[in-house]
Amino acid sequence: MRVNRISRARSRTAVGLSVAALAVGATTAAGPAVAQPKAAPAAAPSCSTAYKIEQKLSTGTTWRMCWHYESEAGLVLENISYQPKGEAQPIKVLTSAKLGQIHVPYDDGKAEYDDLTGAGFGQGLMKMAPGECPGGTIKTVKIPNAWDPQHPNVNGLCTTTRSRGHAYRMEADTGNKVFQTQGKDLLIYTVNKVGWYEYISEWRFQDDGTISMNIGATGSLSPGDYDAGDGRGWPIGKGAKAYATSHSHNVFWRLDFGLDGSSKNKVEQYDSVVSPPRNGNEGPTNKTTLTKVTKELAGDAANMRWWRVVSDTGKNKDNHARSYEIVPGATTKYLGRPFTKHDVYFTEYKKCEQFATDNLLNCGAGAGKSVDTYVNGQTLTHPIVWVNVGFHHIARDEDQQPMPVHWQGFSIAPRDVTAMNPLTPPELADQNGHVENGS
Repeated sequence: MRVNRISRARSRTAVGLSVAALAVGATTAAGPAVAQPKAAPAAAPSCSTAYKIEQKLSTGTTWRMCWHYESEAGLVLENISYQPKGEAQPIKVLTSAKLGQIHVPYDDGKAEYDDLTGAGFGQGLMKMAPGECPGGTIKTVKIPNAWDPQHPNVNGLCTTTRSRGHAYRMEADTGNKVFQTQGKDLLIYTVNKVGWYEYISEWRFQDDGTISMNIGATGSLSPGDYDAGDGRGWPIGKGAKAYATSHSHNVFWRLDFGLDGSSKNKVEQYDSVVSPPRNGNEGPTNKTTLTKVTKELAGDAANMRWWRVVSDTGKNKDNHARSYEIVPGATTKYLGRPFTKHDVYFTEYKKCEQFATDNLLNCGAGAGKSVDTYVNGQTLTHPIVWVNVGFHHIARDEDQQPMPVHWQGFSIAPRDVTAMNPLTPPELADQNGHVENGS
């Protein structure tokens, strides 16, 4: 028998309430050292020790940031700065970074959720055992407006480090030496329970300056959703009787860049076009063009297209403007709603625009409630970046029990933030730019 929208929604609410005793949070805290233009020293940290994260990785890079916890969005990271070896001051990257929404529509059209603002994501913070944070520290979090005010504290925020394999490898010109380094990452993550799902919200800070944002969905398939006998599900278990309803996870992230301590960042789009060989050339040609994004944009990923956010104040030692490139991850675009039809949105900062869908704050008469309506032609002076990554979950036998983690996310990668690879060994430090053999 088909489970209707009401009963499915009730099952989510019940599970959310059952974990309220584990819910958590913290008061808002501002962030640590930020890099100002070269003439000014880095500012001192402005958050207390309890809400400060500072990690120097074994390869020499230091990441600094502050954190706080919101009752709907969960973990928020603020004033994120990056200081590789050789840089005298921290380089400010992001003013804030957080989830913007997890939108979950079911294929049968009978249920649709906004997990952050409508299903208790922030309230469902889970307690972690030491084995879930290997080699790291589990911090206590307190949720504002906890559903169970008698039990507001949860040991639910892990900070740890992890090896990621080769950061680079290069054989020396002489052939008698190999330059190689094993990369190190700072990982920060929480686990939030929503209904039968448990979301691992992971932030990965690499020693080369790359930041990756990922959501991993695990937990259980909802037992109330084995009803998709209409071709919108997959048989789970013996024979072909119980069909788990297929659904989508459309995850949004909200990034407020503050490169070099300034909110006045610029956005650029690059597109490359490959043309057939001509004029006697042996191979095809490829031309890359720049489009300056000066007004709000709902952008679509395309072959050989990419975007970067550029500092308006800071340059590296080669006198090139610092920037971060947006590196999309694998995605399945959901075309059922206007706000999920685009991969990235660049909007002008408004304090009230905090969620990509079901925005809770009042932005005034006539204002929209979703990110697609935030794009209305304003000039970009303080851009907010919203990234949408979709996953269409068609269940399989291997999803039980428990369900293996399925990941979705993206990265931002430094482009001209430093003059050379920040992990360059001392023997190669003079090889910046055009290097001739034997010169």
